[in-house]
Amino acid sequence: MTSQSLPEIPDHPSLSMLARTTVIALVVAGVILVTAVLPAEYGIDPVGTGRWLGLTDIAAPRLDPVEMTRSDGAPLKPTANGPIGEYAGQFKFDVYEVVLQPYEYVEYKYQLEQGASMTYSWTASAPVLQDFHGDRAGGGQNGLPGEESFDKRDRRAADGSFSAPFAGIHGWYWENASGAPVTVRLTTSGFYTAAIEIRSDRTRTARTLRTLDTLMPVGNGAGTAGRP
Repeated sequence: MTSQSLPEIPDHPSLSMLARTTVIALVVAGVILVTAVLPAEYGIDPVGTGRWLGLTDIAAPRLDPVEMTRSDGAPLKPTANGPIGEYAGQFKFDVYEVVLQPYEYVEYKYQLEQGASMTYSWTASAPVLQDFHGDRAGGGQNGLPGEESFDKRDRRAADGSFSAPFAGIHGWYWENASGAPVTVRLTTSGFYTAAIEIRSDRTRTARTLRTLDTLMPVGNGAGTAGRP
């Protein structure tokens, strides 16, 4: 009868090894706490790594209020005259085109008074994430949200009209979630007073709006406008 050898029981780690492992774990945890957790959760950045990695923006995101540059001084709020809405300023139009690189987004918005209207048509060379929304002038007040979404779904095109339910800036957020460039083209017309482009790199550009007198007349040649 042969005897079977029992498996060897590994030696317990020595106290010095346990102490060394514990110290290493504490040092690693401390480094992670100082360089990542404190900047991201509490905005505390003693060594500057949180600012370098962009983690402090998570704890205290920067608020960038939109500053609109009005193309004229008169607010275009309609005055009801039966079924007619009369405006004190000119009707305008705008054509905007942008190429969105992969995973890039842009916001494009117009300044509209409450009740002011516009028509729009936009197309994209591929489906994009879009959110047609408005930001209330002065932010949220009296329990009302500062921002309200009107249409939020993936689209490739949209045509419609819009009557502003409140004064503020109203327009689109488009995001290219694909790996190839996408071109978005927007055409609008209406009683707005300013437009602004907000890019994903946080740059803001005020756009120049045009009035109808800048359009070329339709006819056989120059000077045909007004002929019977």
